[in-house]
Amino acid sequence: MGGDYAPEKTIHGAILALKEIPETTKITLFGREFEILSHLKKHKIEADRFTIIDCMDIIEMGEHPTKTFKQKQNSSISKGFLYLAKGEIDGFASAGNTGAMFVGGFYSVKAIVGILRPAISTLIPREDGGVTVLLDVGANADCKSDVLYQFGILGSLFSKYVCGIKNPKVRLLNLGEEKTKGNLLTKATYQMMDGNTDFNFAGNIESRDIFDSNTDVIVCDGFTGNIVLKQAEGIYSIMEKRGLLDDYFNRFNYENYGGTPILGLNKTVIIGHGISNEIAIKNMIILTKDVVEANLNDKIKETLSQ
Repeated sequence: MGGDYAPEKTIHGAILALKEIPETTKITLFGREFEILSHLKKHKIEADRFTIIDCMDIIEMGEHPTKTFKQKQNSSISKGFLYLAKGEIDGFASAGNTGAMFVGGFYSVKAIVGILRPAISTLIPREDGGVTVLLDVGANADCKSDVLYQFGILGSLFSKYVCGIKNPKVRLLNLGEEKTKGNLLTKATYQMMDGNTDFNFAGNIESRDIFDSNTDVIVCDGFTGNIVLKQAEGIYSIMEKRGLLDDYFNRFNYENYGGTPILGLNKTVIIGHGISNEIAIKNMIILTKDVVEANLNDKIKETLSQ
């Protein structure tokens, strides 16, 4: 029920996803059952193609995440996390209130033991056709060096097991390539990352080089990452209005990726854009399936235990 165009676009996206996922993969819809059934009927889809969990409450976009998540236990987000925590679903995705999704994940399925702070990642299109993982992009506005170091581990594992990069190159976003450049945070983080054996650290990267093919993972605090992400979205929007898009810049369309995982939780949780249409929802569901099948959470647990 979350998102600017819910539930119509959400349900339509789930219907589209049915055509691209195996029959063994089951989709559960959390929301007001009477509305879900009405939209399924409109699309001439039998209700038994989905599992439907009736949830009457809705967490609105502007509501306080922690307070509302606890108060609205019959919302689609709260019920979804309940089912995820109980193991009745393997992954949970929503285009609803981002804060509520983050709070829900943290309190319901909890962070993996050893994770200092879960991070929200995103995929940045590269000129060579690949993608670069950028994290954090909003969950942690203020970070310490050990948190950024752990983001390097999380991003490297995501790049390896979900994006298929054998030995991902990890770089630290900074205002210069030299290791002496930056503020107190980036200087301290560079010292921790340099020469480490947990991931393939390739040094600093400047923002002008974010879109090239020399980096697989870029690490930064959530404040900086969110600005980078929204600047990229803004550039895409301007180029779309001016009719300047080509094959490369078309890949900046958020619809292509659908959502982004919260890395560091015990279960797979995917956050979608609030303005998600049916194509974005479809791709968010497919991404959820891919992350679950990659056993990413187990890979993170194994790495931290070592």
